[in-house]
Amino acid sequence: MRVYKKSDIWKRFKKQRALQAFVLFGVVHLIVFSYTPMFGILMAFKKYSIVTGVQGIFTSPWVGLQYFKEFVTDYRFGQIVRNTLVLSFLKVLFTFPIPIIFAIMLNELRNIAFKRFVQTVSYLPHFISWVVVVGLAFSFFSSDSGMVNKVLISLGIIEAPLTILTDARSFWGLAVGSAIWKEMGWWAIIFLAAVAGINPSLYEAAQIDGAGRLARIRYITLPGIKGTVVVVLILTVGNILGGGLVGSNFEQAFLLGNDVNNSTSEIVQTYAFKVGLADGRYSYAAAIDLIQSIISVILIFLSNYTAKRVTGSSLF
Repeated sequence: MRVYKKSDIWKRFKKQRALQAFVLFGVVHLIVFSYTPMFGILMAFKKYSIVTGVQGIFTSPWVGLQYFKEFVTDYRFGQIVRNTLVLSFLKVLFTFPIPIIFAIMLNELRNIAFKRFVQTVSYLPHFISWVVVVGLAFSFFSSDSGMVNKVLISLGIIEAPLTILTDARSFWGLAVGSAIWKEMGWWAIIFLAAVAGINPSLYEAAQIDGAGRLARIRYITLPGIKGTVVVVLILTVGNILGGGLVGSNFEQAFLLGNDVNNSTSEIVQTYAFKVGLADGRYSYAAAIDLIQSIISVILIFLSNYTAKRVTGSSLF
């Protein structure tokens, strides 16, 4: 093992100062937006009032687990947790494997120009704001002027417009479908990069031995990207309550939710947002978010342990 002297480290740092500057911005971003706000966790255990300002986070009286108990005993607790878990698990079940399948299909295309065109078109929706996506959903599925209802009525398939945007039974399907459309191409880039790292000679040897396309995918491509799939899956499961890797649960529920479909669209994040800002109950909202964070950390460790035992690959 090579031991670096302080002078060698300094010389190496100066040589890489441009790259270190980029790292510095990332570290500052983490400190300012990730670590500094962690002081707000104290609010979950205190009777905090906004009029006391930042100082009140440290000077407000302690109330212990009062707000945690209040949330758990809330009459809507079961419904809110159910909506959050169902929506997140549906996204993992449908949204996670589709980018993998899509990446494999793109890798099998032999027309390079068409392949690049399809890939570019597929990941462009990732850069569209959820506000715009919801606006498009209203344009397509609105019961008054939606394109889908107009086409179905004109073809005689339905007699009355479908109330997709206000039907509680349709919310989960609408949320999962829009997340797939928006994020499929973007996440496929990761798996395409993993496929590109597989030694091409393996495919050539398999083809010489008479292996068909499906056989090459099964015995070469899928085992070759197993490590990447496991890592992304662990991160996805760890963020299952937020849905950050497979489409934002909060933005979808907040923008697509309304008083009519509230029974399926109200999730932990939107509930905490409403009671925190609308009602000014910052301590209660902090307690709810802390519960969600603790569950997410537990899920990361459990999924990492399970993946290590089952596949031999893990995040740490």
